[in-house]
Amino acid sequence: MAHIRVEKLSKNYGTHEAVKSISFTINSGEIVGFLGPNGAGKSTTMKMLTGYLSPNTGLAHIKGIDVQVDPIRAQQEIGYLPENAPIYPEMTVGAYLNYCAKIRKLGRSERAHAIDQILDQVGIRDRYHQRIGELSKGYRQRVGLAQALLHKPPIVILDEPTSGLDPNQIRDIRELIQNIGQNRTVLLSTHILSEVQATCDRVIIINNGQLVADGGVDDVILQAQGGLVLIASFLKGKLMRTSEELQHLLNGIDGVTRSEIISGPDTEHRYRIHVSKDIRTEIFGFAVENHLSLVELQQSRSDLEDVFRQLTER
Repeated sequence: MAHIRVEKLSKNYGTHEAVKSISFTINSGEIVGFLGPNGAGKSTTMKMLTGYLSPNTGLAHIKGIDVQVDPIRAQQEIGYLPENAPIYPEMTVGAYLNYCAKIRKLGRSERAHAIDQILDQVGIRDRYHQRIGELSKGYRQRVGLAQALLHKPPIVILDEPTSGLDPNQIRDIRELIQNIGQNRTVLLSTHILSEVQATCDRVIIINNGQLVADGGVDDVILQAQGGLVLIASFLKGKLMRTSEELQHLLNGIDGVTRSEIISGPDTEHRYRIHVSKDIRTEIFGFAVENHLSLVELQQSRSDLEDVFRQLTER
């Protein structure tokens, strides 16, 4: 079942088009990274999904509920942590969570049980009586995450949950998100692309308000680099062929779409080989047949940061 469905969603601020007719669907149980450079329209899209902003055109559905027609009912299905956590520094952690639980209309016993569970889930039980203003940034983010999860929503939307955190705090929040994603749908916006690659099943990338990529993390990376790519190096030794002559022979192997000569040691012929299938065995056979010493053969793999830069700098 589609937990989030967006159809041709657009938002203008005056003459500026922040979001330009984007469409996507997120199914139950997916952890999806929502990426884009600053000003791409990520936060605007999230605010439209959660009912905080109205779109100029298009539709947003949360578990089949039109957010514009019935925003309160849609918001009951969502746990939302905006970039700046909605916390009150003068309140204690316990008082704040009780306040949030009352807003969510949890009964007395239900409220106590929900808070007791969430304290352990996000690791803030020992901060229950502490004022929020005295907490570190990492613990304040945990408190913000706690309020988003109190009512056990099936959908969790997180906007830059690791912003401003140190590496240890980022790791802790990542583990929390992975635990949350075991039984919830998660839409996560962040600039830390290694976290998305480690945490998410799928990635949606927008740039200048337009959707530029949507798919499994590995699929998006593979598509952006143009398919499988192998790096191969052969010792020159007594071989009299030039790099260009050897490249011509490589291009004749079944499965090679093209090859490029790349820089390497003076003693080696080195190539980037674009292939339509895994032909590592064929390349080894090619080396044997041509009396070449194969000194390197590996699959070249871009990371999400390379792909993000490629897609958003176009």
